[in-house]
Amino acid sequence: MDSKELAQYIEATNSISKPWLLVQLRLKKLQERRASLAEDTYAEELEDIYQDLMNLGEWWRGIEDEVF
Repeated sequence: MDSKELAQYIEATNSISKPWLLVQLRLKKLQERRASLAEDTYAEELEDIYQDLMNLGEWWRGIEDEVF
């Protein structure tokens, strides 16, 4: 699945409010641009995405049945 397909899935399932899917979309877009980025730029963007993921914490607590 490429970033366009993932974005369409997020839109079709009304999942814009699910931050873990937005992190996946950012990762996919970064992966697709990797060849055109300098190594340090890639690392900085990856670190930013990682920090956002870590800030989500245990987002699934209390909604396990919905998301798993």
